Amino acid sequence: MDVPIQDTQEFIIELEKQGELKRVKTEVDQDLEIAEILRRGMYSNGPAILFENVKGHSMPVLGNAFGSMKRLEIGLEMTDFTEIGHRITDMTKMDMPSGLLNKIKKLPELSKMTASFPKSQSSGLVTEVTSTDASFDDLPIIKSWPDDAGRFITLGLIATKHPETGVRNLGVYRMQIIDKTHASMHWQKHKRGANHGDIAKDKGEKIPAAIIFGGEPATVFSSIAPVPEGLDKYLFAGITRKEGIKTVKCKTVDLDVPANAEIVLEGYVDPEDIRDEGPFGDHTGYYTPVEPYPTFTLTGIMRRKNPVYVTTVVGKPILEDAYIGKVIERSFLPLVQMFHPEVVDFSMPAAGWFQGFAVISIKKRYPGQAKKVMMGLWGMGQLSLTKMFVVVDEDINVHDMDDVIWAITTRSDAARDTIIINNTPTDTLDPASPLVNLGSKMGIDATQKTREEGYMREIQQQVKVDEKTKNLVDSRWSDYGL
Repeated sequence: MDVPIQDTQEFIIELEKQGELKRVKTEVDQDLEIAEILRRGMYSNGPAILFENVKGHSMPVLGNAFGSMKRLEIGLEMTDFTEIGHRITDMTKMDMPSGLLNKIKKLPELSKMTASFPKSQSSGLVTEVTSTDASFDDLPIIKSWPDDAGRFITLGLIATKHPETGVRNLGVYRMQIIDKTHASMHWQKHKRGANHGDIAKDKGEKIPAAIIFGGEPATVFSSIAPVPEGLDKYLFAGITRKEGIKTVKCKTVDLDVPANAEIVLEGYVDPEDIRDEGPFGDHTGYYTPVEPYPTFTLTGIMRRKNPVYVTTVVGKPILEDAYIGKVIERSFLPLVQMFHPEVVDFSMPAAGWFQGFAVISIKKRYPGQAKKVMMGLWGMGQLSLTKMFVVVDEDINVHDMDDVIWAITTRSDAARDTIIINNTPTDTLDPASPLVNLGSKMGIDATQKTREEGYMREIQQQVKVDEKTKNLVDSRWSDYGL
């Protein structure tokens, strides 16, 4: 496509055109039924599903829209997701030109950068209907698991801005519906939205917030991506799609939101209004227990005339969020390499729910380098919450767990190469940590050890076929009848 996908309904058309979407016309219930249909589809690598007949609602529900690499390639309009990271690192390398000739040379790069900035508008698709008489009951918000505390918003993009710098953020935090105008805001301590809320609390203020449903696929992706601190998420969306998104002002709070969203719920989070939230069947495969979180109060709604409600379901991997996580992994590899040039590749397997386990391959040049990389990555943003790192040599394929396990069992010694760090930040949802938000890290150095690292034995030679035999068999393969 010459022009990036502009909104969710364009995305639906494109998915359907490419055989990646099915429509369900049978009446379905938002209470458990939709979630079970989506889970069965996700576990069997099924298509995106548009539920057109939701009991008690005229609004269709879209689920599993990002549940395959192909659908993400369609939505983000690229096949190599490292492009996103390269665009960011390229921007950081740009020096302001001095001299006329350099300015002329830099114009194409500067124009690409400015093209990614968001563009404010007075109106947009999402302003077709506006009202201060809003209710969560108007939306087909689903209940996913039988022991969930109620209905939860699971793919709402929560917009806030830093109370002091004004830098805008989008995050995906689940929200439990309390009543028609109140919902719990489950933003964990380490998340940027929670930080904005804490700053507002210190000032004795409520924090304006908006819940966004749908929009450009790049905007949805940007809300989940753990971008570097200080980078405006709307700008990151523009960098991702190579064209700035359009924004409009909310009607009841001082926030900008994507103009091409399906629905925007406006309101504020009161840090003093704390209520119990949960349980909720989460992406770890366990119910997270009841915990206190601040409350969002709904003050208004903007929406399209005929909007689509976008949702997802989570549970034991592998579900839709795993594919988004894989794109994040690929897109942030160039940023990891910018700070740690020895890193060759990086993988966060979906079964480890993307905070539990990561494998890093490096081009090793000196003793202790694997541990140096571990420490550096544990100091980088959301990677600080990763429980386990395995570092391997560059000849190991980090995406092949058989290759990784072979490296661990042939190149690491349990006592020498395993490090444990106690009392470190952990993901709030980690069901194994002894305390909420506090636990331990484990690092395994599965690189080949050297004499400088105390390995006094002769390094054993790997078994490999010789080139002559390999070429002979290659040339005669068709003759073998295999």
